[in-house]
Amino acid sequence: IGPDGHPKRGGFLPPISLPRRMFAAAEMQFHAPLMLDWEATRTSTVLDIAHKSGRSGELVLVKVGHSIVQADRERVSEVQTIVYRDTGAPTPAIAPATVDAAPDDVSWTPGSVDLFRFSAVTFNSHRIHYDLPYATGEEGYPGLVVHGPFTAAKLFGHARRGGRSPTRFAFRAVAPVFAGQPVLLREDEAGRCRAIRCDGSDAMVADIGY
Repeated sequence: IGPDGHPKRGGFLPPISLPRRMFAAAEMQFHAPLMLDWEATRTSTVLDIAHKSGRSGELVLVKVGHSIVQADRERVSEVQTIVYRDTGAPTPAIAPATVDAAPDDVSWTPGSVDLFRFSAVTFNSHRIHYDLPYATGEEGYPGLVVHGPFTAAKLFGHARRGGRSPTRFAFRAVAPVFAGQPVLLREDEAGRCRAIRCDGSDAMVADIGY
């Protein structure tokens, strides 16, 4: 395990030297139901590695594909985008603002216990999600960082209201969310959901196919 809680680099993922790692985006397709008590095989592949220079400095984007197969049939496929970046300046605290809720919005305030439980159930030991001194002192965040997939899971649940069954779910993280601050889950239109931070900024945008 590396100092940030992730597995040391240079095994499956490439030995990228940039110190910060974040989950940037993913696209999932649900081809057939996963069946309980059936043997399943997941195959993971590094699909692409791209180096970019932006306003925040050097970035390396790694695309990883996952495929889950049961009974010789692909059930779920996913492409994840992981971004590696330089240390950079500390992330400023979010200043809450008045955000008017729409009638069907759902308010969600993830706390430190929620983050710890999500880390445990997903076997994610990245310390920015549960180790406050590390998150603030080493990585320069103003608080514990909410997992991108945690926010995505909440948006996916929002998209399933009324018994709907998505066949495709793609999300892109736009801005970080921190523990203890409310988030609005909103469906702007059929097939498009957003997670809105307490300052009114989009934290995540998701596109859903039915």
